[in-house]
Amino acid sequence: MIKSIVTHPGGAHKDEFLACAVLLSKDSLPIYRREPTEADLVDETIAVLDVGGEHDPKRSNFDHHQFPRDMDPTCALSLVLQHLGLYEDAREFCSWLEVAEWFDCRGPNDTAEWLGVDRETIGQLNSPLDITLLQGFAKQTEHLPGEPLWEVMRMIGTELVGYLTSLRSRLDFVAQYCEIWMMVQGSSEWKVLFMPYTESPPEEVSGALGWHVKALGLEEEILALVYPDSRGKGYGMRRFNDDQRLDFSLLQNEADIRFAHARGFIAKTSSTDPDRLKVLLNQAYREKEA
Repeated sequence: MIKSIVTHPGGAHKDEFLACAVLLSKDSLPIYRREPTEADLVDETIAVLDVGGEHDPKRSNFDHHQFPRDMDPTCALSLVLQHLGLYEDAREFCSWLEVAEWFDCRGPNDTAEWLGVDRETIGQLNSPLDITLLQGFAKQTEHLPGEPLWEVMRMIGTELVGYLTSLRSRLDFVAQYCEIWMMVQGSSEWKVLFMPYTESPPEEVSGALGWHVKALGLEEEILALVYPDSRGKGYGMRRFNDDQRLDFSLLQNEADIRFAHARGFIAKTSSTDPDRLKVLLNQAYREKEA
C-alpha cells in the first residue's frame, strides 16, 4: 500500500501534477517534492513519480525519462493510469491526454507541429487555472492533506478517476436502451439518437450519448441527441457535433418548448411523446447547412 509520494523539485508540470492527483483519489497521501533516495526507489510504499530513472510499478516507481527518444510519447501520468488499468479508456475518452503526453515528452514546438498549429497558439491555450495550480505546486517542497492545494488536487484526481470508471458503465447502459430514429424531411434522410426514460438510470447518462454515436460509427449520419431532461419532466434536444442543419431556436414559439437557445444548438421540451418529439425535430431541421 502506498503511503507517500515523491516527485521532483523545481518547476512543476501537468503530468506529475495529475499523476499525483490520480493517486490521491485512492489514498490520503503526503507529497514530497525532492530528489528520491535509493531507499525511496526500493520502498514500494513510496510512489516515485516523474523522477528516479525507473519504471517499476511493483516498486511504485513511475518515471519515463529513461525511455528511448523515439518511443511514443509517454509521461508519468500515462504510467500511473496504466498501472491502475485506466489508460486505454483515458486515451479514448480524454482527448487532452495525448496532447499532455506530447507536450511533456516532445516540448511545445514539436507538439505545435504535430497539432498543425503555430507555436504561439500553444501558449494561448494556457489559463490562470493552469498557471496558478502549477506555480502553487512548485512553490512548496511538501503538500499535505487538509491544505487547500492538496484538497484541490485530490478533487481533480477523484473526478478524473470517477469519470473514467463510471463512463464505461454508462456506455453499456446507453447501448442497452437507446434507439436510432430515422428521420425524413423532404428529400433528406437523417438520424437521431434517442435515450428514453428508464428506471434507475446512472447519473449524467446524457454525457455518454456522444461517445456511443462514435462507437456506432454514425458520426456523419446522426444530427441530434434526445435525452431525458435532468432538470424536469420532458426531454432535452441538442445538435450532435454542432451540426448546423438543426436550429432549435426555430421552436421557441411552440407551447411545449420550455427553452430554446438563441444560437439554436439546444432546446428543452415538456413533451414526452416520441411522435411529438419527432415533429419538433423536423421543424428544427433545415434542408441545407447554413
